[in-house]
Amino acid sequence: MKRILGILAAVAALSVVIWTILESREGRYSSYASQPEPPAAQQPVGASFTYNFDTEVVGNMPTKFHNARTGKGAESKWVVMADPTAPSKPNVVAQTSADTTDYRFPLLIADEGSFKDLELSVRFKPVSGEVDRAGGLVFRLKDANNYYIVRANALEDNYRLYHVVNGSRRQFAGANFKVTPGEWHELRVDAVGNKIICYYDGAKKIEATDDTFKDAGKVGLWTKADSVTYFDDLKVIGK
Repeated sequence: MKRILGILAAVAALSVVIWTILESREGRYSSYASQPEPPAAQQPVGASFTYNFDTEVVGNMPTKFHNARTGKGAESKWVVMADPTAPSKPNVVAQTSADTTDYRFPLLIADEGSFKDLELSVRFKPVSGEVDRAGGLVFRLKDANNYYIVRANALEDNYRLYHVVNGSRRQFAGANFKVTPGEWHELRVDAVGNKIICYYDGAKKIEATDDTFKDAGKVGLWTKADSVTYFDDLKVIGK
């Protein structure tokens, strides 16, 4: 029986003005000094980890992970819990918070290894949130203020790829389409060298190049502000 991982859980002249406003909003820096990440060995080609959380203890933080935060606001809380819509599937991870701080990004970071070139995927279900209703994947993470993030947002109906440098988040690629809340979707990213391709429900939505983070880093999960988001089947493969 399938079990679920849940995490309780962004006229031409006018367009330029709007873009400038949004960029200034996205680029706000973090006032939170991130802790150094514990080292993790870089994984070779073909190495993989899969997290379905089936054997985790309900009410506990999932093993082989730790939490962190980019930005301001309360620390995040990640626990194993049941998805109310599927009570027969008890092993769920949830990130819960009512904190509506806009520039607040809870992270759940995997401890087991670092990856440079990779394929990373997860199933997610955006459930609720007044400020945001989003979920994403982080990769090549150095610490809580330096990483790549691809995320989907069910309030904004878009898919965005960012680099976060010293806590400042900057978008460098994206796509707009319907992100249906209350339904399961798949996020997947392939990163090889400076080329990054992002998929949504199996369809390629973003293709971009970026040289901000060239070295191996950790992978993990991401939410924003007051998002309540479930995740399942986090999987990473070295390429």
